[in-house]
Amino acid sequence: MRTFANYIAIDGLSFSYPNTHVLTDISLTVSKGEIAGLIGENGVGKSTLLSLIAGVIEPDQGTIYLPENTGFIAQETDLPFDQPVQSLIDAAVAPVRAVDAAIAELSTQLSDESLSAEQQAKVATDFDAALGAAEELGLWELDARIETVVAGLGLADVERSTAIGELSGGQRRRFALAALLMEPHEALIFDEPTNHLDDSAVDFLISEISRFKGPILIASHDRFFLDAVCTELIDLDPALGPEGGAGEEVKQAVSFGGGFSEYIKERELRRTRWSQLYLAQETERAKLEDATGMEESDIFHRSTSKSESKITEKFYADRAAKTQGNRVRSAKNRLKELERYEIPAPPKPLEFQGIPDFTRHGHGETLEVRGVAVENRLQPLTFRIDPGDHILVEGPNGVGKSTLLSVLAGTLEPTEGELIIPEGLKIARLKQDDQWTDKQLDTPVDELFATLSKGPVELSLVEMGLLRKASQSSPLRALSLGQRRRVSLGLILASPPDLLLLDEPTNHLSLALSEELEAAMEKFPGRVILASHDRWIRKRWTGKKISLSF
Repeated sequence: MRTFANYIAIDGLSFSYPNTHVLTDISLTVSKGEIAGLIGENGVGKSTLLSLIAGVIEPDQGTIYLPENTGFIAQETDLPFDQPVQSLIDAAVAPVRAVDAAIAELSTQLSDESLSAEQQAKVATDFDAALGAAEELGLWELDARIETVVAGLGLADVERSTAIGELSGGQRRRFALAALLMEPHEALIFDEPTNHLDDSAVDFLISEISRFKGPILIASHDRFFLDAVCTELIDLDPALGPEGGAGEEVKQAVSFGGGFSEYIKERELRRTRWSQLYLAQETERAKLEDATGMEESDIFHRSTSKSESKITEKFYADRAAKTQGNRVRSAKNRLKELERYEIPAPPKPLEFQGIPDFTRHGHGETLEVRGVAVENRLQPLTFRIDPGDHILVEGPNGVGKSTLLSVLAGTLEPTEGELIIPEGLKIARLKQDDQWTDKQLDTPVDELFATLSKGPVELSLVEMGLLRKASQSSPLRALSLGQRRRVSLGLILASPPDLLLLDEPTNHLSLALSEELEAAMEKFPGRVILASHDRWIRKRWTGKKISLSF
């Protein structure tokens, strides 16, 4: 059920796909002026929850409260490829343009002397209301506003007549985001809004969101962005554990105030507390189970004297039987009570196993990039990649980071310059966006991984700490974008390369796995070229850097 309100809230929301249960009894509230970040492990249901709130899909049960005019942008945007870019902008600002047209029409009516006094009074009232709406919607600054948003997201140089299908994936995503920001809304819902944004575009988005007066709910893996913009974090990961101890079910959608660092500390405290409660419960369970099987000798540890009469022996036997019966009944009752309010075992956190060691080819030889350029895509570059080098490639969108990785991977020929690559050097690339065929998407993950992974590492995705057991038998299509990204990563790690090319590797990955991946990269014995907008990574990068510019 959906109910209009001036805030975003859900109460007791549950949802299942035909063969997968996703969300159970989720509740949360985001009030006006609050910016809530929705976080949790890949596949826990963040994008599904946002789609439910936005009305893209319907819940099995529960109530959704939100403003009537709520804007939503999904991770994967569906745009009309045959339409020009200008059509997106026109559609976004149409409600504001409509107010302008209404003002013009009402202005004409005000000068109509044929109207009665009552009609003129109504027209005057409507005219004042339209002027108020124009002021609130920023009608008088609309053209300047359009240019500000387009430029702020790094799209000023794109011709508005360009067909949407001719844009890059990143440009399409940014134009969809620009349209959302231009539209008049009372609430906003974002799913991974910083994907494909460079620093200046992220800073612009932060300023836009911070000025918005309504409630905002954001699912994001961008740690810098979450720190900069959110007033609270809502963790949807069910591994947080029970809130109040024995007798309460495991809670989800737990809200944390403060910054990201405070959230991490509190989250670990809760998980530690869950483990302690579970251990205490299991210790108690073992004692009670022992008690239900006790013998008479467990109660009265004595040896009967030969001088005791049969009456005395019967007295002690009856007394022991009665006591034993009472204690067994008491233990059984307590066991039933414990099982009724049982605390589940805390799930084992995903633990990224890192990259196994291997015998490297081209050891001791240098890979040289000599004046390599791609016309209209990459300016000439000269540098070397020595054994063990870890190099961060940074720069604004469109400067050629992905193009450079394509050249190094051998999938794109440079228009000038040359590459000197040691013989036998094995190169693998994790692309910015995963690409799967329909057949692969319909294949169970474990079968697909077994078919595609060929290398010395005979580990499953579960053993590599990249997926949970329940996910590996699902079709790839049923997995979230983040989980599919983990499959792509696992295929590379199954046959470790000598040169590892990573294009925005933390896109769609959970915060925990991103940190584990970064730690593994530091220990990787081979060469790494990493292209990333992730400021969290760049702030802590200690290796070499290549800064690209136009």
